Amino acid sequence: MMILAQTAASGGGSISTIYTIVMVVVLLALMYFMMIRPQQKETKRKNQMLAEMATGDTVLTTSGFYGVLIDIQDDTVIVEFGNNKNCRIPMQKAAIAAIEKAENAQ
Repeated sequence: MMILAQTAASGGGSISTIYTIVMVVVLLALMYFMMIRPQQKETKRKNQMLAEMATGDTVLTTSGFYGVLIDIQDDTVIVEFGNNKNCRIPMQKAAIAAIEKAENAQ
């Protein structure tokens, strides 16, 4: 109590308050640029990737399987795995980690 009263009487309290506010703002800005902004960029990139996919593209799933897109619906896709043409599995779009565009044979 005594130190607080002496600080307030000497006028040093306003400087430490301003310093504290500036440090909080700097920490919040640092947290935004180090954590929140990169996550938003990654989400935007993934949404764009999923919007641009088309049938015939080769996809890599989050579980590590490569397959070819056969059909695209609202939230699901049908992916064909391996050389066996009967191995077609429906899965969620969110399970796609990467897309390699199909090359058009001309």
